[in-house]
Amino acid sequence: MFQVKTKLDVFLANNITEEVCDFKVKGTWSDRSCVIYAGESSNIVAQMHKKKSVQSVLLGKDKFMVTVYPHVDHAFIVALIVILDEINSDD
Repeated sequence: MFQVKTKLDVFLANNITEEVCDFKVKGTWSDRSCVIYAGESSNIVAQMHKKKSVQSVLLGKDKFMVTVYPHVDHAFIVALIVILDEINSDD
């Protein structure tokens, strides 16, 4: 099966030099999973993966599990996931 790996470098407005990204998103969108890192480090700030359930298989309704680590803006993480979804949508 063909899997598309996605890597997204995120630069916040005050990072005008753009030498090092503020956040990095890495994932496999066909699996509906990703990990969000703080900058170029290996420090994970959030993770998302698809929850498998009877509803998702029978009704085609996807559910996701998002884990956001302490001291990280939840709304910002959700916005990154929405952006990732839009980038990888088939529309």
